[in-house]
Amino acid sequence: MTVLVVGLARSGAAAVRALAARGEDVRGYDRDEQLEAAGLVGLAELRLGAWDDAWLDGVELVVKSPGVPEQAAPVAAARARGVPVIAEVELAARLLPNPILGVTGTNGKTTTTALLGAVFEAAGRPVEVAGNIGRPLSSLVGSAPRDAWVVCELSSFQLEGVETLRPRVAVLTNLEPDHLDRHGGLAAYREAKLRLFARQQAEDAAVVPRGFPAVPGAGRRVEFAGDDPLPAEPRLPGAHNRENAAAATAAARAAGIAAAAVAAALTTFAGVEHRIEQVAERGGVRFVNDSKATNVAAALRALASFPAARRHVILGGRGKGESYAPLAAALGPGDRAYLVGEAADEIAEALAAARVPFAHAGELEAAVRAAAAAAGRGDVVLLSPACASFDQFASFEHRGEEFRRLVAKLAP
Repeated sequence: MTVLVVGLARSGAAAVRALAARGEDVRGYDRDEQLEAAGLVGLAELRLGAWDDAWLDGVELVVKSPGVPEQAAPVAAARARGVPVIAEVELAARLLPNPILGVTGTNGKTTTTALLGAVFEAAGRPVEVAGNIGRPLSSLVGSAPRDAWVVCELSSFQLEGVETLRPRVAVLTNLEPDHLDRHGGLAAYREAKLRLFARQQAEDAAVVPRGFPAVPGAGRRVEFAGDDPLPAEPRLPGAHNRENAAAATAAARAAGIAAAAVAAALTTFAGVEHRIEQVAERGGVRFVNDSKATNVAAALRALASFPAARRHVILGGRGKGESYAPLAAALGPGDRAYLVGEAADEIAEALAAARVPFAHAGELEAAVRAAAAAAGRGDVVLLSPACASFDQFASFEHRGEEFRRLVAKLAP
């Protein structure tokens, strides 16, 4: 079979390797002429830069990376020709024999996924953690032990192109407006998220927040809430993390894991990078990296984690079509915002209307310096942008790492 992989970053590269290992005739395309694709030479016929529809001649299947939208020229051209288009995670799901525990949602999905990996490990059960958490699902093809569960974080971008994916356990952490710029509205975003449940059968489990409307598929409904009794209280602070712990506990029970293993993981799991991560304390000022807060709801959770402190919040980046009014309402007159990136003017309008003090910093380095200079003992300098990173950074990880670096170089 001749397969075209569109988008050759981490997920696409993993798909190329998985297909080449099966002996398929693989082509790879990425619009970035500067992409480093040397590791794929010899595995696929590669083309970078401008798209040409002739590149589809003879192609029987297109696999798209999550960063490639439906409107992209290769995808639109493939659909016009009647060539099937699937997501990278759909390809992996077709090739992996392992049971999948899928986790999606607007916020909390990375923490819940990583916590579930820790739960399986505490139970002595073979497990692989992959997906949107940073390790492409396709990278497990041919390497994951057949008896291992795969705990997979799944974004709406990844779920757009799934057709046969059937998780034994599917988890929705929550559902709030996000990525409206790509999906075109909340209804399409919701539909993408809920595709996780669509192929479940009666013997599967659909884990959802208490009171959430019915989801597609025939999975057995399991509900959770942040005030559920747990086998142990989680090490991670915050009401949002107790909700994550409740979701993970419900999913673990559905997968047959004993309460003792869940308790062991809850009391030892220290969290994930770039999510309300304290990176330093200087002169009584805490510096917190919450770069993973790429939407308003996530930033609100971070703000709620520091109710007693005066907060110096770095906001901005590439907006997603959300209102920033709820964010402004969560900040008080003692707080101050430092604005960066493309969405700075739009955020400034919401802050001005709520009479929240702010300053235009432009770039992260200036924001960190200004916030550090203004902060006093007991204050928090919080990077919680409420926006995507792609205007100034390669990823939210890149943004968070730069924040760490800038904090480390501050004068004592």
